[in-house]
Amino acid sequence: MASKIVVIGSVNCSIKDVFTKLAKLHAKQNFAFAIILGDLFGDGSDEGELDEIMALLQGTISVPLPTYFTVGNNMIPERIVEKLQSDDEVCENLYYLGRRGTLKTSEGIRIVALGGNLATAASDKPSANDKYLPQYTESDARSLFGARTADILITNQWPKSIRLGSNVEVPEDTKAPEGVQCVADLCSTLKPRYHFASEASFFFEREPFFHTPTEEMPEVRPITRFINMAPFGNPTKQKWLYAFSLDVNAPAPTIIPTGVTASPLPTLSQKRHALPGQQESYSRFSRGDDYQRPSKRARRPPPDQSECFFCLSNPNITTHLITSIGSESYLTTAKGPLPTSTTFPSLGFPGHMLIIPFTHSPTFEAIPDSASRSSTQEEMHKYKGALQSMVHERSKGELGAVTWEVSRGNGIHIHWQFLPVSENMINRGLVEAAFKVEAENLKYPKFERISPEKEALERGDYFRVWIWGAPETSSDGKDEELEAEKARAGSSFIFPLTPNFRFDLQFGRRVMAKLLQLEDRINWKDTPQTEEEEKADVSAFKKAFEKFDFSLEEE
Repeated sequence: MASKIVVIGSVNCSIKDVFTKLAKLHAKQNFAFAIILGDLFGDGSDEGELDEIMALLQGTISVPLPTYFTVGNNMIPERIVEKLQSDDEVCENLYYLGRRGTLKTSEGIRIVALGGNLATAASDKPSANDKYLPQYTESDARSLFGARTADILITNQWPKSIRLGSNVEVPEDTKAPEGVQCVADLCSTLKPRYHFASEASFFFEREPFFHTPTEEMPEVRPITRFINMAPFGNPTKQKWLYAFSLDVNAPAPTIIPTGVTASPLPTLSQKRHALPGQQESYSRFSRGDDYQRPSKRARRPPPDQSECFFCLSNPNITTHLITSIGSESYLTTAKGPLPTSTTFPSLGFPGHMLIIPFTHSPTFEAIPDSASRSSTQEEMHKYKGALQSMVHERSKGELGAVTWEVSRGNGIHIHWQFLPVSENMINRGLVEAAFKVEAENLKYPKFERISPEKEALERGDYFRVWIWGAPETSSDGKDEELEAEKARAGSSFIFPLTPNFRFDLQFGRRVMAKLLQLEDRINWKDTPQTEEEEKADVSAFKKAFEKFDFSLEEE
């Protein structure tokens, strides 16, 4: 059952006014509890503040429902500290969460709080016993990682990079806080449903963002809503109260709802495990197929996952191109696709797709966990098979497909590119010949046919292509199941690459562009689409792929 919750911005000791308004609202809405962000009390500069505090302690001001607060920019007043040291509550229904603390309410809602501001000078750093000071340390933030999860995260300061990938503007004549990295780390670790802050003097609600699935729960994509509340009584009438319903038993989504962005916050593991010696490979977001390796003097450091254009944690990833997310990999349309939506009239969309694993690795061989490596490859083959089945059915057998892979130890993020192609070209051997002739012209190693049984044993650097045509029905009906199984696997060809071999990363696209007479579209940067066109192609594809999308069956 969902619980109604109300969150209030800094009160700054306007205690009577706030609780009077809250009592009227609570009578109508019946909230489970309230949360007050930032400073419930003032900075002690106003004599009237003491009167408000005494009225609260003496019961003249009543708190109408369970209300939780932490510390903001100001120290908790001495009289409140004295009361808390002798009792667990300030007064009936008013509870202090501590400078850092966790709480599970009677409704089963887990709240994690980190109040105050990050202490920079050694003299400012509070000791473990300074529960009421408006400073915290990085150790305080890390200690909350042990909570593992949170339904609601409360901090005074913003997480660093929270505005990356967001289109929400801050009010004119204001500046967004820079944010703090350890708060970002805390949010990435706990993956709260809601993250409330109070550092800015204005209301700010970012687009919701999803977190990368974990190994423990690969099918779940937690979504966080980050909201900064303006203080009560602010002169610009910014929103200071936020009411919402929360059902802790509602499952985290397994698909990404409309309007949700990728997380702008890099996880701790991403910052620690950047792969060395990587060079940027082709991606639908990258610099293009004419990109040349910089000279040693100008060589850039390898990107980590927050910069990798295939990692979901990259805040710049174009989420509206994503069409399906599985347990180990995801499916997306290509940026600047080789075909257009009219190249294959029976499809009605380009059909140029990328199958991308979650794991940030240049090759499958480099994935350290063998179980993860195996399950990732298995699911990517499953996506490939689903795409082939969709293309075959929608085209009424007129289209087959080609999929290619570049595996290089000095690459960045392994992925497969999938492209429809005429079944007639496949049956006549034109597709196979096109790859072999182009390789020969470029003096590349010779292609070798590889059996499905041997595919999983491949090691080292290589270029591989699968050519798939629909099964031919046997006239006598014999061995149809066997033939169908062979057809699903398709024909696979491969040639080895050495670390110093000068290989064109756009080899696969270049071959298919020539074969389909689309040579003016070889460079993806020469084939731009508007966002509306991209969304239209994505919508058409998702509608066609829906019955083949196994990730929907796993919800």
